[in-house]
Amino acid sequence: MTDRKHLTVREIEKLIAATKGSRNEARDRCFLLLMFRHGLRVSEACALNLSQVDTEIRVVHVARLKKGLSTTHPLRMDKLRVIKAWLTERKKMKPETDAFFVSERRSPLSRKTAWLFIKHYGELADLPLSAHPHMVRHACGFALADQGADTRLIQDYLGHRNIQHTVRYTASNPARFERLWR
Repeated sequence: MTDRKHLTVREIEKLIAATKGSRNEARDRCFLLLMFRHGLRVSEACALNLSQVDTEIRVVHVARLKKGLSTTHPLRMDKLRVIKAWLTERKKMKPETDAFFVSERRSPLSRKTAWLFIKHYGELADLPLSAHPHMVRHACGFALADQGADTRLIQDYLGHRNIQHTVRYTASNPARFERLWR
């Protein structure tokens, strides 16, 4: 058993792939992709409203919790396709809520349901550790650091007010030393 608290990009891909053929494939795929690509906390993803996702101008307005800094992130084409697939399914359900993610009962998706399906998909994907939602948020931070993103940019992207919450992503990344001693 590992004490690692994040998933790798490859593990995220396997987690998302594990949604294929599931009863809530479109919703769960969209949920996981948005959580990962925007570093959402499970509560932030569950609290997302339709008005926060604008497919016309291709942005998502991320309302951060825990006194975090709210931001607006761009939506790339791969995310737009997944979002539109989910919105098509959501429309068929005719929910009476503005919640972006809804349960089979047509009410806002709960944190508990998200925890359960993330754990389930982690098992289906045969991940080496038990997956939970915050590992997806951490995966975002580590993936951004691996891409060479600056600590301050990651801080803003994840909505951290205190940089101490962000340095964990860049401090463990040996790639940050690549350009030294050339």
